Amino acid sequence: MLRLPAAPRPTARRLMLLLALAALPAIALWTNDCVAQRAAPLDPGLNEAVVMIPVQSRPASWSGKQEKSSGADVAAATGKAPATAQAHGWNGALETTIFMPPGEGPFPLLILNHGKSLGDPRAQERTRFLAISREFVKRGYVVVIPMRTGFSRSSGEYLEQHCDMTANGQIQADDLHDVLAYAVRQPWADPDRILVGGQSYGGLTAMAFATHDFPGVKGVLNFAGGLRTEGCRWKASLVRAFGTYGGQTRIPSLWFYGENDSYFNHELASKMHQAYTHAGGKATLVKFGAFKNDAHAMSGSRDGVRIWWPETEKFLRRIGMPAEEIFNIAEPAPPASSDFAAIADATAVPHLQEQGREQYRKFLTRSQPRAFALSPSGAWSWVEDGDDPAERALANCQKNSAAPCKLYAIDDKVVWSDKT
Repeated sequence: MLRLPAAPRPTARRLMLLLALAALPAIALWTNDCVAQRAAPLDPGLNEAVVMIPVQSRPASWSGKQEKSSGADVAAATGKAPATAQAHGWNGALETTIFMPPGEGPFPLLILNHGKSLGDPRAQERTRFLAISREFVKRGYVVVIPMRTGFSRSSGEYLEQHCDMTANGQIQADDLHDVLAYAVRQPWADPDRILVGGQSYGGLTAMAFATHDFPGVKGVLNFAGGLRTEGCRWKASLVRAFGTYGGQTRIPSLWFYGENDSYFNHELASKMHQAYTHAGGKATLVKFGAFKNDAHAMSGSRDGVRIWWPETEKFLRRIGMPAEEIFNIAEPAPPASSDFAAIADATAVPHLQEQGREQYRKFLTRSQPRAFALSPSGAWSWVEDGDDPAERALANCQKNSAAPCKLYAIDDKVVWSDKT
């Protein structure tokens, strides 16, 4: 059996790399003094860091017209149209998560791009892509995940050209250009071995960025890429966008779209792929079957790895990027069962009113990984799948509770204890 090395002891050069990461210009670990929130703890096994990457002289690629946001998100929430782009660029910083493998580097890079949740982009939580990040860190990649302009704690205003999907992808791709230009100057980065990927709006962003012909980019991973905008013919616009991108790049790409994707089904995925390849683009489309409640979230699930990794491994080998697992990086061990009550006994859950108990019963019907959190004040939250469900359930619960929230259940076991 192959025995993979654990994280080595820090060498002098390794310590210098970590110190350099900690001293990058404009870096800040964020806090929020206005709203009580629980920030997800950094993952020491993945050498996780949160930094602010400076952005300067952003290209003004948007037309400047004021259009409504997709899903009526910002306009409905604030009554204001999105701000226009600044004509001469701007200076700011993008909140960026970095996962680094053990060792001294330089490492190949994977730049991952997030989607767009409903609601104000400023309220969107930092994306970590833990399932994808862990697989690539095991193989010696640095994973860089920027929150783009106007999202989370990144500066600037979110911009969108309503139903012009070609422009929407390029607006977001401008941020990637700045992040990569910054990353390749760091001592831990190999500028000649770069992958770009993304999910949903991030997948559209990654495909748009491929047209920039950035040096060192060897391939693109597209997980359910696209953008849905109500009140227009957004599907036709998406097909046109992919056709345009395909005519402007020859960087190979690998696409994943599921049968029960609530946004982009197999029929639409096939049309986008056909438009892209007919225009000259290089893309392999993987159409997989139904995945849990919604295949759109496949890439964020630990159970999705079995779907996307085999095809990704073949893709990486084909384009000359590392694919072998070289580090043994285990997932953090979950809390042990407390034997407080049987997982299916909703009447045993403390502090909840009837509405909360109904939500706990709903939680029991959801797929794993999952977590349920509550507080003595009666606040509760449950989360299914995605990045660290336990921490997200705690954070969501805490937003509605002055008293500390605790985990009640994780997956199929109760972890609650009456002890403080």
